[in-house]
Amino acid sequence: MKIIILGAGRVGQSVADSLVSERNDITVIDTDAERLRDLESRFDLRGVVGDGIDPAVLAEAGAKDTDLLIACAAQDETNLVCCKLAQLLFNIPKRIARVRSMGFQADPLLTGPEGFAVDRIICPEQSLTRYIGKLIDYPEAMQVREFAGGRACLVSVRARAGAPMVGHTVAEMRNSTPEVAVRLVAIYRRFPEEPDRFVACAGETRIEPGDEVFVLAAREHIAHVLATLHRRDATPVRPVRRIMIAGGGRVGLHLALELGKEAGRYLVKIIEDDSARCIELASRLPSDTLVLQGDTTDENLLGDESIDEIDLFLALTDDDEDNIMSCLLAKRMGARRVLALINRRSYADLMHGTQIDIALSPAQAMLGELLAYVRQGDVQAVHSLRRGVAEALEIVVRGDRKTSRVVGRKVSELALPRDVHIGLIVRGLPDSLGAHEVSPDDLREPQVIIPRSGTVLESNDHVVFFLPHKRLVRDVEKLFRVSATFF
Repeated sequence: MKIIILGAGRVGQSVADSLVSERNDITVIDTDAERLRDLESRFDLRGVVGDGIDPAVLAEAGAKDTDLLIACAAQDETNLVCCKLAQLLFNIPKRIARVRSMGFQADPLLTGPEGFAVDRIICPEQSLTRYIGKLIDYPEAMQVREFAGGRACLVSVRARAGAPMVGHTVAEMRNSTPEVAVRLVAIYRRFPEEPDRFVACAGETRIEPGDEVFVLAAREHIAHVLATLHRRDATPVRPVRRIMIAGGGRVGLHLALELGKEAGRYLVKIIEDDSARCIELASRLPSDTLVLQGDTTDENLLGDESIDEIDLFLALTDDDEDNIMSCLLAKRMGARRVLALINRRSYADLMHGTQIDIALSPAQAMLGELLAYVRQGDVQAVHSLRRGVAEALEIVVRGDRKTSRVVGRKVSELALPRDVHIGLIVRGLPDSLGAHEVSPDDLREPQVIIPRSGTVLESNDHVVFFLPHKRLVRDVEKLFRVSATFF
């Protein structure tokens, strides 16, 4: 696929890194020549220096035969105008824009074909808020990713010594609850003086304390999975109620507004250093959200505000170092769980799962929404995992026995790469693509199925895969692609 990326900032670089590794033809446009030279030295792509709303620059970047435009420059206006030019002058078929302003998203006329012609709007603050919201719902999880409209989830959890299934094999865990729709798909194990190592989940694989375990499960079984791998006793997990947000910028404000929609559920405090910003926050947030002016790394301030009673401390400023230091301080002073927003991937790699429970990269949080538009075939959801190395993928089975390599065939008959795991099948979801008469199959209650070797795939099944290496994506997509000539 030929792709133009407008903007070589942190998001643009992360998108380029992910897409180049999949053998796409990438061109990046930016006004900063030095930044483009750095990208060209690290990745197999082409840089074009110039303004993305200049038709001549778009033409130089090859817009006439481009398949996809991803506009992620710093300014909303630049991204929107670039999408409109891509439609009017170059007829680029797919156009994605990063837009922070909520006003554009609220009115579909502005982004429709007669407006700015944006096929998909990506908002970093919304992506992060959705992601953090899932971590609040499941406080024992390190990651929570949804599939099939939320009916199935991929969670990662740190295995804890003394938890019921830690020290047991994958087969023993599977046999203990055969009726529960759960499948372990990957383990990442820590080793001294080297990075975490991927461990395939064979039946004889033993879960060890400290392992980061990835599990696919029906939504209603997530709490059970987390309890068996992380909880030492039968005491119910304490829900997140007391939340402290360090940083009142775009992300902090957006999250505080979302938390405030459920009156009385959360006790939220937000710390911001700038006095004028504090006044703005206080005017926009609900009256029961406490806005404090101060330094997020001030030990006295954290102590005065009872940091030892906080269920979740979120460091969401624009400064990676401040976020890391404030989380380390909050954890040392007794905060139950801490999350740091870290833009630099190298920092995130170092911090994730250490004293800092969760190191979250903004670009990685929104990358899956972009990747779903790049994938070939009927891809419904994509989630980038393990700092972009692994991936979870949801594909809808299309066609029939004549046009598909998978419809009517057993899982054991599929020509899947060796390391690819079919984690779950969600069957019975309404077919939202294409108009057709409603059949009884469309009205049945969706099922979450753990596939066995004899499980037969049906048309409209939503199949969720775990891929430990992104290079396997194309093989899976090719297998599930419908072909008019396949018999």
